[in-house]
Amino acid sequence: MTLAPVVMTCGEPAGIGPELAQKAWQLLRNEMVFCWIGDPSILPHPELALEIDHPSLAAQAMANGLPVLPHPFPSEVQVGHPNPANAAPVVDIIARAVEYVQNKEASAICTAPIHKKALQDGAGFGFPGHTEYLAHLSTVDHVVMMLASPSLRVVPATIHIPLEQVADTLTQPLLERTISITRAALIDKFNIAEPRLAITGLNPHAGEGGKMGSQEADVIIPAIESLKTKGWHLSGPHSADTLFHKRARASYDAVIAMYHDQALIPIKTLDFDRGVNVTLGLPFVRTSPDHGTALDIAGHGIANETSTVEALRLAAKLGASS
Repeated sequence: MTLAPVVMTCGEPAGIGPELAQKAWQLLRNEMVFCWIGDPSILPHPELALEIDHPSLAAQAMANGLPVLPHPFPSEVQVGHPNPANAAPVVDIIARAVEYVQNKEASAICTAPIHKKALQDGAGFGFPGHTEYLAHLSTVDHVVMMLASPSLRVVPATIHIPLEQVADTLTQPLLERTISITRAALIDKFNIAEPRLAITGLNPHAGEGGKMGSQEADVIIPAIESLKTKGWHLSGPHSADTLFHKRARASYDAVIAMYHDQALIPIKTLDFDRGVNVTLGLPFVRTSPDHGTALDIAGHGIANETSTVEALRLAAKLGASS
């Protein structure tokens, strides 16, 4: 049986997403099958798009043009300038992609970056980002955001919250769920039989024995020790400033960090262009390029497609194992 294609969402129509979709198609047209949901008129080269009625038609269209599932926008799209009047269709496209994958008409979702303020202003979007909205659509209680590249895999235990809220948000149950979901995904999706997970501390020097914070003793160590009783390969809490050099990276398969920047700064420093966002804990595969809408360069034809290409490749690979 032919594997269903990956569906790619439009994301912010005024950003670099449409440009990257066509660049990715040019590179991947002979390697994999994906289709794009959006308004074909906003693509840099609409003449290189082929409208289709269903994802199942993507395979036969792929060689000749970017397969497009049309989804029009009500207002003019001015590159580089998000229009809140187009916010509702952006959200609807995400929901449409989820429906395809839930119905097994698509193997995975790859989402292009969204402009959160435009969605909030134009559609009352009540979620911090894609991750939380996809969890809502899937009716799951807890999902995990992994950033993956050939150099490193990282997972922040807390995601899109202010730094001042991290210490209160970080609890032992939250950390145990994050570790458990990450480990299960490494086994089921990444085919790592016995995942090795390194867990950071929250504070400098992992709290230095309580001199620089109590979260290690109160939350992180109890979570690690509790899960170690299952025979899992866990280490930590580690001082985050010594965990990401080359020798340290050889000792684990993924890192569980305590907050957003503690996880994302290392991977973006080591492998900015090839980093891919993977949402773990959903009942389907979702990936995304690890960058934003880049409104300042939209329309100039200079956006780097590497992360989008890697996100599509990983979506196809993980989707095939689902």
